[in-house]
Amino acid sequence: MTTFNAFKLAKISLPKALSTTVALALFSSSMVSSSMAMAQDTLIIADGYVDVAAGKTIADAAIVVSDNRITSVGRLDDINNQEQYKVVDLGGKILLPGVMDMHVHLSGDAQDNFLESLNYSVPRQTVKAVKNAKTTLMAGFTTVRDLGAAGYSVIATRDGISAGEIPGPRIWAVGHSISITGGHCDDNFSAPEKQARSAGVADGPWAVRTKVRENIKYGANAIKICATGGVFSKGTKVGVQQYTEQEIKAAVDEAHLRGLTIASHAHGTEGIKASIRAGIDSIEHCSFMDDETIKMAVKAGTYLSCDIYNTEYTLTYGEANGVPEENINKEKLVSKAQRESFRKAVKAGANMVFGSDAAIYPHGDNGKQFERMVTFGMTPAQALQAATINSAALLKQDDLGQLKPGYLADIIAVDGDPLQDIRLMENVSFVMKDGIVFKK
Repeated sequence: MTTFNAFKLAKISLPKALSTTVALALFSSSMVSSSMAMAQDTLIIADGYVDVAAGKTIADAAIVVSDNRITSVGRLDDINNQEQYKVVDLGGKILLPGVMDMHVHLSGDAQDNFLESLNYSVPRQTVKAVKNAKTTLMAGFTTVRDLGAAGYSVIATRDGISAGEIPGPRIWAVGHSISITGGHCDDNFSAPEKQARSAGVADGPWAVRTKVRENIKYGANAIKICATGGVFSKGTKVGVQQYTEQEIKAAVDEAHLRGLTIASHAHGTEGIKASIRAGIDSIEHCSFMDDETIKMAVKAGTYLSCDIYNTEYTLTYGEANGVPEENINKEKLVSKAQRESFRKAVKAGANMVFGSDAAIYPHGDNGKQFERMVTFGMTPAQALQAATINSAALLKQDDLGQLKPGYLADIIAVDGDPLQDIRLMENVSFVMKDGIVFKK
């Protein structure tokens, strides 16, 4: 406003050529000042930070952020010329890298009526995804992997976030989940005469490859295949394998050929084994794993993503939210087995990532799963590693998941040491993503 008013005065009182010169000078001065303000590095100070790789908390944290990267991590006494920085004082808090959730569905809401929400239009689902993306970011989850949404709604949301148009986490999105006809990720709730069919349905190896290619064509940067039945589908049995190993291998080969990671929705033992043999990068749910299956996962380095928080929510609120009895009974069937599989996999040293299946419970409550992970066998350090360095490794990102120089400036803070009380992760009080503060 100041520059514009000065320009108006210059035009009135000066010759045309001179007024133009003055205007350009004022504009240039304004741009230089703006650039200098944007270029100012940020110094974040706090009581300490969690070194997630080492599994310990370091006292007296001072982290310098330049643009969207961390440039130094140390103590405040090590920082010279502190007056040159924009200071963010988080005294009393502990810093962590932004945490990651490897299994969400941003376009769905657990509080909505289950059957009614199946008929939401793609624009309506996109609006849901925009809302839930912001909620997820404010909960401290700066990176997520969305494992299935209709009409590329989450891919559009991801692109809007990347363009700076809306707030939200960094997103890896699969587009449509790939399913057999009548499988877990098909539309089995509609009447036969409607001939309803989910957009991700593909039968046979070459049809599966085609579907992977189609998802990538429309922006997917990860892939998901539904290898077994599931809880929230009609007419499928959670422990029964759907895709043949040959079909799963076709999806894996096509995804890897294009440089993408691929997840397998797999509750049942045989479906999990087939997925591991086919080269799947991560198994989702992992409900029925025997000792042999876990040994296979450990040997292959396959990542396991177990959503062990949402059982209580489904069993408490599912009926009121319109979830059919069939689906509630299936949740009762898998819950105890899934948690026991989780416990055994942790003890065996399997690669574990944080995956919550958000949308089955409310977005923003992702952090509540940390407590369940510790209850069922992890140390607090292991739970945090699952949501940071392990998830970054699954995504093949070497600049996410730690507070280290050169890493992206995804930084969160909680009111105490989460290695002493993991429940602190349920209330994140500061969120920076890509060097931008979204919550303070």
